[in-house]
Amino acid sequence: MDETNEKEQGLGGKAPVTVPKLTLEKAIELGEYDPNYLANFPEWHTLSRHIQFEYIRKALDNRRRQLLTQYAELHNVLDFRLKPEIHKAVKNMEKQLASLLRVKERLYSEYSHE
Repeated sequence: MDETNEKEQGLGGKAPVTVPKLTLEKAIELGEYDPNYLANFPEWHTLSRHIQFEYIRKALDNRRRQLLTQYAELHNVLDFRLKPEIHKAVKNMEKQLASLLRVKERLYSEYSHE
């Protein structure tokens, strides 16, 4: 096989790039807290309601930490007052944090009733 043919086929002597499959634990780590989404993982259905709730709590905490980090990074922008797009992004972060709090309260209420 010549070099042109290899490049066309993406072989170029390099190993194929593999994308790791997302696991339940990785989704939680990344802040995915929606039980409907988490239900896509087969192992979710094998967990007790208590353990499901603990995973949700951990994911909510992870998501909140991510949002607060992003919020802080936006506030550290130089000449913040001269950048209206940053102000808009900060307002969006505030909305997301408020929404997360509402979702957290709803999920705590939902999972506290068996």
